[in-house]
Amino acid sequence: MSVRTRLTLSYAGFLMLAGALLLAAVWMFLLRYVPDGWPGLLGIAPNRYLLLITFAPAAAVVLAFLLVFGLVGGWILAGRMLAPLTRITDATRVAANGSLSHRIHLEGRGDEFRELADAFDAMLARLETHVAEQQRFAANASHELRTPLAISQSLLDVARSDPAHDHGELVERLHTVNARAIALTEALLLLSRADQRSFAREPVDPSLLVEEAVETLLPLAEKRGVAIETSGEITTVDGANALLLQMTTNLVHNAIVHNLPEQGIVRVATSARPETVVLTVENSGERLSPEVASTLTEPFQRGTGRVRDDHTGVGLGLAIVKRIVQAHDGSLTVVPRPAGGLRVVVELPAPRRPGPARELTPVSGRR
Repeated sequence: MSVRTRLTLSYAGFLMLAGALLLAAVWMFLLRYVPDGWPGLLGIAPNRYLLLITFAPAAAVVLAFLLVFGLVGGWILAGRMLAPLTRITDATRVAANGSLSHRIHLEGRGDEFRELADAFDAMLARLETHVAEQQRFAANASHELRTPLAISQSLLDVARSDPAHDHGELVERLHTVNARAIALTEALLLLSRADQRSFAREPVDPSLLVEEAVETLLPLAEKRGVAIETSGEITTVDGANALLLQMTTNLVHNAIVHNLPEQGIVRVATSARPETVVLTVENSGERLSPEVASTLTEPFQRGTGRVRDDHTGVGLGLAIVKRIVQAHDGSLTVVPRPAGGLRVVVELPAPRRPGPARELTPVSGRR
């Protein structure tokens, strides 16, 4: 039986039981005012017997009326009560068919059905946003992966049509294109790993990650004439050391390659707050609008006017940072600096009070 039928029968049954109890109470009340007499038929006094045969048909009519009224009224009331559930079910079927834009928008007071409908609408909105992001990401990834493959194909076609071509130059260019394709694939795998949160957590000191990332990227900073300044204190967060190191390296690398042509500056600092550990990376560079800065954490977004060269990466640097931060239940803020460049702030939950302050050793990447 459907829920509406069960509610109808339950309502009618309860109404019948209440009516029967009421009639029984009335009958017992009437018996108290019937005078006792000599025993008659079946041991019942004649006056009580007459009262019974007079009261019983009326009671049967009342119970029959209560049964019909309970069934009809119960069916109507159950339908009205379950109407929101029907709308939620219809919305579920629409979503199951692939349409995530449909919303219930249930009116009325804030009862349990309203809360369920609002929660379902919020879930559909998140799913629609997530699916749109995944579709956009898949399209962008396909485009980015197709580019090195197309270049490789063009180089091979040239070599085939011109056997006298310098094969050393061809091999070098193929090596560069292949290295870029490998870097993109590894970035995509890292992004997927961060999304799935398939990693073990351990205590990690962000200040040590900063030192390691800066030491790794110092040759690139020297080549570009960028000075790196680090400062901060010893702090601890719970997370994956490899992912947090990748996050820090991506931030420093992004600050180096998207900087001024010369005399650029990158400042990296760690600090501890009562509830969070903060990593701040600032760099000089061209002026960006807040609208452009807000798009830089999306996959394959490099910002208007940014030059793409051999060191600018594959357009997933800040996107990977954003996913890693989200996987560690933190927050990421990217804002343009008034003088040019970006200021990126990462806040991660602090498991306990920070340790004693320690200044990081300043590192200069400028020759």
